[in-house]
Amino acid sequence: MTVRETVTERKFALNDEELAFFKANGYFGPFKVYEVEEAKRLWRRERLRLLDRSHAIYNDERAQAGNTNIANYDRHLDSDALADHISRPEIVDRVSSVFGPDLLCWRTEFFPKYPGDEGTDWHQADTFANASGKPQIVWPDELKEYGGTLTVWTAFTEVNQDTACLQFIPGTHEQMVYDEDKTMRYDPEAINSTEKGGMKRGFFGYDYRDLLIDPDFEPDEARAVPMIMRPGEAIMFSSTLMHASYPHAGKTDEMRMAFASRYVPTCVRLYPDTDVIEEYGGSVPLDRYGAVLVSGVDAYGHNPIATTTTRGRPFHTR
Repeated sequence: MTVRETVTERKFALNDEELAFFKANGYFGPFKVYEVEEAKRLWRRERLRLLDRSHAIYNDERAQAGNTNIANYDRHLDSDALADHISRPEIVDRVSSVFGPDLLCWRTEFFPKYPGDEGTDWHQADTFANASGKPQIVWPDELKEYGGTLTVWTAFTEVNQDTACLQFIPGTHEQMVYDEDKTMRYDPEAINSTEKGGMKRGFFGYDYRDLLIDPDFEPDEARAVPMIMRPGEAIMFSSTLMHASYPHAGKTDEMRMAFASRYVPTCVRLYPDTDVIEEYGGSVPLDRYGAVLVSGVDAYGHNPIATTTTRGRPFHTR
């Protein structure tokens, strides 16, 4: 029996009603990946282990200054717990329901918000060229109408409107209002210093509005839905869905911590025609980078594939 024949038997696959909801709205969830206490224990343990960056593929010795956000990428490549996380059936089964069984996890990143931190401004991402001007994912021409990536955003702390939860505007994933061929200027002084619509909100040192196709466009925030989540819950959404986050109001001392894993079918080309990631005022080399085949087979061979973590532990494919 082939992988494609077994995909419908996956325990956590979306049913017809759930898939219809995703296609109409651009997101699905929240859904449980871990029990609450299990998620809290995992994060308490891993946050200490992750302080050791000696095995990280973008560690401090290989990275140029100004790249704090980039150095945060792809820690699943040196963390056993995160390597397990990106392949969990609770996640992979649902992503496979949308993209089919042959899947790559091409990037992960942490999204912390500390008390007093600004919210993240409204944005969409298709090719992820928004910061560097270079497409980071390229779909085949015959599938170009899909575009983007599926992000699974997992909460490891309490996430609500006071602690910087996500907001989605349902149904906005089918039309880009931003032009990623335009450029944004990185200004670290803009972090935590910009107010928009009465709310402290920015984009990690960029102004995402610089990419607007229509400079007068305003998101319809009246339609925005807050994504309130417990530790261990995740939300799956299209990167082309209009999304943002609230600021961290500082009513609690607890940071908000989320971990985003991003998935594409194996037919998508990753970081084409480049050997560095250039963002946030810095750059990191891609010579140790590899996507992870989390499900199915890679019949295309477009991309480097990581078969083990940098600590030598093999990845598992469903």
